[in-house]
This record gives sequence, structure tokens and C-alpha cells, in this order.
Amino acid sequence: MDINTSLVGQMITFGVLIWFSMKFVFPALNTALEERAKRIADGLAAAEQGKASMAAAEKRIEAELAGARDEGQKRIADAEKRAQLVAEEIKANAQAEAARIVAQAKADAEQQVTKAREELRAQVAGLAVKGAEQILKREVNAAAHADLLNQLATEL
Repeated sequence: MDINTSLVGQMITFGVLIWFSMKFVFPALNTALEERAKRIADGLAAAEQGKASMAAAEKRIEAELAGARDEGQKRIADAEKRAQLVAEEIKANAQAEAARIVAQAKADAEQQVTKAREELRAQVAGLAVKGAEQILKREVNAAAHADLLNQLATEL
């Protein structure tokens, strides 16, 4: 065998192998590679969509948290206002009750003072009458001056 014929035979065999590979093997490999590339692209697109969805969800969560914080602060402020109003109302009621008690105490004290004055007048009148009676018994007849003593008792 000659090297040229051997070389030509190898070239023909190599050409047939290339033609066979291009006709049957490469299209199947290209199809598999294209499907894999498509799956990878779909996966990347899904990942991007997931990221976008995640970012939107985070924004919604932040907005809801901010709204919840604001509402919580409003409720706290309302509760503080209500507490302050209730405290003022209680204070006003306590002051009114204290004023009523003081007025009642003053009225009671005034009534007791008046009663004590009446009792004192009665005692002074009694003492004056007794003193006058003793003086009059020694000097003059008590029966004769009874009208005068009664008038003195009523004046006191």
C-alpha cells in the first residue's frame, strides 16, 4: 500500500464521518443544547420575575408597616387625649365635690354657731334672771317685779 492511497482512503472515511455527524449527530446535539439554553433562559427569567415580585412584596410590606405604625401612633395619641379628658373630668368632679363639701361644712358650722348662740343667750338670760332674782329677793318682792324680769329675759 502506498501512502497516498492510504491517505486518500482515510480522507474519504473522515469525510463520510463528518457528513454522518452533520446529518444525524449534530442536529440532535443542537436540539438538546437549544432546549437546555431555553430552560436556562426560562429559569433566569423566572428568577428575575421572582426578584421583581420579592421587591414589590417588600415595598408593600414597608407600606403596610408604615401604615400600621401611623395608625398605632394615632391610637396612642387618641388614648392619651381620652386619658387627659377623663383626668380633667375627674379633677373637675373632685373640685365640685370638694366645693359642695366645704359649702355643706360651712352651712353646718353656721347652724352650730347659731344654735350655740341661742343656747348661750338662753343660759345668759337664765343667769341674768337668777342674778336679778337674788338681788330682787333681798331688796324687793319678786312677785312685784315678775313682769320686769320677763321683759329682761326676752330682751336677752
